[in-house]
Amino acid sequence: MVSGECSAPTPIYARDLAHHPSRITHHVLSFLILAFLAFACASDPPRGAGTYTVKKGDTLYSIAWRNGVDYRDLAKWNGVGRDYAIKPGQVLKLTSRKGAVANAPKPSASAATVRAPAIAGPPVKWSWPTSGASVKLTTRPNGGQGLTIGGALGQDIRAAAAGRVVYTGTGLLGYGQLVIVKHNDVYLSAYGHTQSVRVHEQEVVQAGQTIATMGAGPSGAAMLYFEIRVNGRPTDPTPMLPK
Repeated sequence: MVSGECSAPTPIYARDLAHHPSRITHHVLSFLILAFLAFACASDPPRGAGTYTVKKGDTLYSIAWRNGVDYRDLAKWNGVGRDYAIKPGQVLKLTSRKGAVANAPKPSASAATVRAPAIAGPPVKWSWPTSGASVKLTTRPNGGQGLTIGGALGQDIRAAAAGRVVYTGTGLLGYGQLVIVKHNDVYLSAYGHTQSVRVHEQEVVQAGQTIATMGAGPSGAAMLYFEIRVNGRPTDPTPMLPK
């Protein structure tokens, strides 16, 4: 059986062919197949850790969100225009020319050690995205922060501020069905583990507008994971929300 891995062909010995002429065709065919696989493996261009190949359903915002960078930096590094249009199969650089990932949050042991980034830009009047019996500040493995808000399945999820929907989908691991709203060039908000989505990408939404319903989190309990990013970096949303 020929595997998909690159390996050296089994050697053919003249004494074997002399005693078993019927094996000639089999060995020759096997050799040609393995030689073709070896050539294919050798000709496959390697992808560095600092690149990402765009898949169907991706947006520049979702790729930036997944990799902890500012979508504007990602656009600049790859010559993407102001429409932020990308296409499947396109290879994006995830780092600057110097190789440093801009605005990438560093993992931390506790939420208390994560400091809010400096804010320079127009203010946003925030409101709570839903009501909940429990609210917990959650620190993600990549150092990101957000609020886990408990509630009931099917409960309304509302836009925390006016903005434009820039992503809906399930392509970001660990967020379930996710909605991302862009509020201005500084602020993005995300609503994870939704049950159903009531808006579509590029739709303009108003503060308090229902954009989704609450679904179940990884444990099976009803919850919303809510995140605010400032210049691409996640920060504790609590100080920004009304008491």
